[in-house]
Amino acid sequence: MQDLGSGMLRKGCFILATAGLLLFSVGPFGWEVLTSIKPSSEIAQSPVVYVPSRVTFEHYVALFARRDFGGYLVNSAVVSSLATLLCMIAGMLAAYALAKLNIPGSPLFLVIVLAVALVPPIILLIPLYEMMRWADWINHRGALVLPYAALNLPFATLVLRAFFRQIPQDLLEAARIDGFTRVGILFKIIVPLSAPALATTAILVFVFCWNEFIFALTFITTDAYKTIPVGIAGLSGVTSPYEIPWGLISAAAVTGTLPLIVLVLIFQRRIVQGLTAGALKG
Repeated sequence: MQDLGSGMLRKGCFILATAGLLLFSVGPFGWEVLTSIKPSSEIAQSPVVYVPSRVTFEHYVALFARRDFGGYLVNSAVVSSLATLLCMIAGMLAAYALAKLNIPGSPLFLVIVLAVALVPPIILLIPLYEMMRWADWINHRGALVLPYAALNLPFATLVLRAFFRQIPQDLLEAARIDGFTRVGILFKIIVPLSAPALATTAILVFVFCWNEFIFALTFITTDAYKTIPVGIAGLSGVTSPYEIPWGLISAAAVTGTLPLIVLVLIFQRRIVQGLTAGALKG
């Protein structure tokens, strides 16, 4: 009886902790959604109006009417997709070399990759800006695609290397005997077996590229090439220099977050497989 009561207590504590963590994680986004559909008169009202008296989409209409927010979405999608593609291709090749090929100096190269991964990206802002200015890439999507891919490459390499190492070497040796080249082994054996890991890594890289702000703010000053974070930052004072349009900003935040939510929901099975791969032995 005592064991039963102790088990129920632990289960209740676990449920409460999980609910608290869920509320902490989802609460801010839920508040953004509520703010985006409130009438303007209720957003700054005191006491706080938690549930709007009526649902309105006026902030979403104003968002696309006053700003080229659709263009910001397209820019973010293009930049993030290209950067993720470049990063994943380079990361797969590097991880394959480090995990499965006996290359001289691999341990030293791995230490260098790890050291680069620990460098704060903000340190590279000025050198990268000078490089982009020299290449005449300021206000060009390439000024974001290449830095995003390079900044995420150490992370992608380290994560993929860990998964590639789990693939049995005997399987690769058998493929070599059957006539597969090293490139063929990578794309016909390792990549299919590592699909969950590749999906998980690609999603994480894509989210970083989508949410990055400092480089996008520095390298892009033309409104036609701005991304979502920079576009949201530019909404402050769009209606009046003395008023912050919280409804407009909330609508922009929700609109900019929804594509990521849809992406994660589509690939959630692959992501879960990638995060749990190797956790169980069967």
